[in-house]
Amino acid sequence: MNKFHPSWVAAAATALLVACSGGGEGDQSARVEYGKMVTFGDSLSDVGSYNVGVIASMGGGRYSINTGDKVNWTELLATTVGVDALCPAETGLNSAPELGGPVATVDHAGCYSYAQGGARVTNPIGPGNAALLALGDPSGALGQLTKPVVEQIGRHLAAVGGSFAADDLVTVMAGGNDLFMQLAAFEAMVGAGMPVDQASEAVVTAMGQAGAELAAYVTTQIVANGATHVVVVNVPDAANAPAFLGSPDTQALVTAMLTTYNGQLAAGLAASSDKVLLVDAYTVSQDQAVHPTQYGLSDVTHPACDLEHMPLATSLACTVDTLVAGVTETWQYADTVHPTPYGYKLLAQLVTAEMSKKGWL
Repeated sequence: MNKFHPSWVAAAATALLVACSGGGEGDQSARVEYGKMVTFGDSLSDVGSYNVGVIASMGGGRYSINTGDKVNWTELLATTVGVDALCPAETGLNSAPELGGPVATVDHAGCYSYAQGGARVTNPIGPGNAALLALGDPSGALGQLTKPVVEQIGRHLAAVGGSFAADDLVTVMAGGNDLFMQLAAFEAMVGAGMPVDQASEAVVTAMGQAGAELAAYVTTQIVANGATHVVVVNVPDAANAPAFLGSPDTQALVTAMLTTYNGQLAAGLAASSDKVLLVDAYTVSQDQAVHPTQYGLSDVTHPACDLEHMPLATSLACTVDTLVAGVTETWQYADTVHPTPYGYKLLAQLVTAEMSKKGWL
């Protein structure tokens, strides 16, 4: 079995620096200098909010294949733009006693990565939140904090005196957990007797509202409070992730939900295009599913982590020692929805290329 090595991750970061040093529409001779990165979002941007308790004991902490080095796209981007390494603004778990919890939450001054696994745009109850246990959802035993993006932004503004610094690079990526929770709501509505068409319309509408809400938070709470370089990444094409393969009806619903969400997000950000860069991860991830070899991908349909034999079936606890046989470094998915380090590398390359085109890098 080919293993992931920290040296490969370091090489990936170096490659990003080289790739962004020439070409593109931006003026590379006048490179933008950033003071720090501030990140808001969910598991795709989480740099270790839950790297405590049972997760830390398993060698986990990132929603990927945990290699012992920095692997997600925000960490790679921080290296590329030359700012300090990211650290989680808050750590902790409200996990159940059988998982060794709870683990007290701790705020970390000087850390500006607010993204948390399970976080939604506005609603505080996301996947893995302890409140789900009372609703019969066993995933709540993990006790993820799931502070929503709107709260994350508020916490940062409170910590820094109410405004962003002029040289901040701000990243925002969320919406995937709204998708997962709305899919659960869809199943509940249909199970209670609501017609499928009516339930579908309800969750698609809810996703559109979430996209509009995120756009409003970016414009009224981030840009309006001084941020001048805000990178917003839309939700990738989850319909082609392993979680939904083999279920055409669910894939169609996911597609409708995400195109509505991403459409509302784009519409709401259109007036702020001078200070906001919207990166279309959705379209690129669709192309990756259809033309994987063009992106150096060798597998885009299977989880690299051996979820059936792991104590916790999530990439958050996945390491190089818990992979299925035959995994290579160029698989796309770590679990059924989260990327491998290579998948994050591709996302980081997309973001840096778009930043370069805009003259932000």
